[in-house]
Amino acid sequence: MSNTDVVAEVRAGTKRYPGVTALSDVDFAVRRGEVRALLGKNGAGKSTLIKVLSGAEHLDSGEALVRGKPLAGLGTRDVAALGVATVYQELSLVPEMTVAENLFLGAWPRSRGALDLRRMRAEAKEAMARIGVDIDVDSPVGSLGSAGQQLVEIARAVAQRPTLLILDEPTSSLAAAEVRQVIDVVRTVAEQGVAVIYVSHRMDEIRQVADTATVVRDGRIVETLPVRTASTHEIVAMMLGTAPEAVAARTRRPSAEPPVLSARGLVSDRLNGLDIDVRPGEILGIAGVLGSGRTETLRALVGLDRPASGEIRLRGEAVRPGAFAAMLARGLGMTPENRRREGIVPLMGVDENIVISDLRRVSRSGVLDRRAIRQAARALIDRLAIKTARPGTPIGTLSGGNQQKAVLARWLHAGSDVLLLDEPTRGVDVEAKRQIYDQMRLLADDGRAVVFVSSEVEELADVCDRIVVLRGGRAVAELSGDEIELNRVMALAIAEE
Repeated sequence: MSNTDVVAEVRAGTKRYPGVTALSDVDFAVRRGEVRALLGKNGAGKSTLIKVLSGAEHLDSGEALVRGKPLAGLGTRDVAALGVATVYQELSLVPEMTVAENLFLGAWPRSRGALDLRRMRAEAKEAMARIGVDIDVDSPVGSLGSAGQQLVEIARAVAQRPTLLILDEPTSSLAAAEVRQVIDVVRTVAEQGVAVIYVSHRMDEIRQVADTATVVRDGRIVETLPVRTASTHEIVAMMLGTAPEAVAARTRRPSAEPPVLSARGLVSDRLNGLDIDVRPGEILGIAGVLGSGRTETLRALVGLDRPASGEIRLRGEAVRPGAFAAMLARGLGMTPENRRREGIVPLMGVDENIVISDLRRVSRSGVLDRRAIRQAARALIDRLAIKTARPGTPIGTLSGGNQQKAVLARWLHAGSDVLLLDEPTRGVDVEAKRQIYDQMRLLADDGRAVVFVSSEVEELADVCDRIVVLRGGRAVAELSGDEIELNRVMALAIAEE
């Protein structure tokens, strides 16, 4: 393609924040009909680059252009008017409103000053047809599954008739079977001449959707290359700056200890007579497709939800279901699936987010001790390699991987000996994933019980000592040792009843 096909570009772009150079002399361009993957560790500069191209941030030096027009001084509305639409990882839909109402939220079609419902529905149907998706535009968004909601979010962006569509981790909350729907939509949009920038940590997904990939490291562009001719090993080496270490083969160690936590016959909206045992000294994986009851299992065990029936025992003693505070006090800790909405307090410091799980440890005579808070937080920041300018930095400004490590640090501070981890590596780069795996292994080696829920079966097979497969709210299989094999776990998870 010629230069006239360039939709958006950055020339010698540099962007600095206090103590950090987020982008350094970056040259980047994307063309009509191209799907460009943007790859790099958390904190590499990917988010800053897409914020610059969407008008949410401005360069300190160099220039950014869309359709040849400089973005200096323009806000997000101005840049959107140039044809840039951005879909972020966190959905911005209103569950109670219909699909049509969400598609035109804040810009509803009007006729003679009144809302034109007929036109809105017609344009909504046209927007859904444009991306090749058959979803009833009169359905409340809250009634759709995660994949349906993500497709509505993309359709809303496409309804703006963009020339550049930016997708930031659009499939991070989806099961593997649902990812295909999003990939098909992205390819359809690209075939219509729209340039697409696609951010994801899933290499198998990148190979299916992208034409080219730009690797970013430490705020610099390392290389832009065709996806189909580059090996995963080569790309990961570019992201890390060194060749990735081979995953060492390890002996799986299912625990022979009595269960520290167990459940029998749990029944709720998503659980259908669930039985499960959690033993100290091992990593227990929970596998299953979206809707199988994975998250609901953890929420029931930790006391966030109260099952309609069934029994839960902690260290052999029956406990009252739904007693969240009591379970935390007795040594349970849980990292939630949605860390931004449920796992962190964005405006509070990293240190405050870590120690909030047990303020008694950092108090003197009932009064919080700032020095004790800093010391306790600093020890865990160093242990988990959390990248932050200082302990008091607002946690909402950290990358997703560093936020996740801080949420894990919270329960280490509390001394929890049963850790329930719900999608702890979602949206996390390869380096942060390995650090989280290592911490899980250390915790298990220390005699603690670790329960690991993930929609990525590959990492469960790599990390866990034992795996329980859920289907329809029940445990349908338990695998350990040499029984844990990727294809077998996947087959059990998706098998029909």
